[in-house]
Amino acid sequence: MRFEEINTQPDNLERARQYLGAIENGASFDTLAEFFSPDVLAQWFPHLLAPKGESRDLTAMRMAAEQGKKVMASQSYEIRHAVSDGDHVALEVDWVGTLAVPYGSVPAGGQMRAHFAMFLDFVGGKIIAQRNYDCFEPF
Repeated sequence: MRFEEINTQPDNLERARQYLGAIENGASFDTLAEFFSPDVLAQWFPHLLAPKGESRDLTAMRMAAEQGKKVMASQSYEIRHAVSDGDHVALEVDWVGTLAVPYGSVPAGGQMRAHFAMFLDFVGGKIIAQRNYDCFEPF
C-alpha cells in the first residue's frame, strides 16, 4: 500500500497575497475578517499618520476599515520582497492610496505613497498578529 503525503498546512505567503489583494479590491470587512484569527492583534509602529503608533483587536480593525472606506477611493499594494518561514511571513510593500476626500495638502483624487515592512504570524491559516512599520512619503 502506498501512502501519499497530503499537505494540510496552508500556504501562508499565498494567504498574505490574497489578504492584500482583498484590501486592494475593496472587500468588505466581513470578507477581510476571514483572514484573521478572532483574537488577532494588529500593531502599527509610530509613523506620520499615527505618531504614537496603534494597536487594534478585530473590533477596532473593523471600525478603522469602515472609516478608511470613507477616506480612501482606492489602494494598491506592490509586494517588492517576501519571505515565508512556516507560520511567519515578512513583506516589503509599496503602497499607493488614492484619496476620496482631501487630507492635508493632498486633494480628493490625489495620491499618498508609503513603503511598508509588514510581518504576519499565522495559526491554522489565519493571521493572529500583524506588525507594520510604515514609512510615508511627504504629503
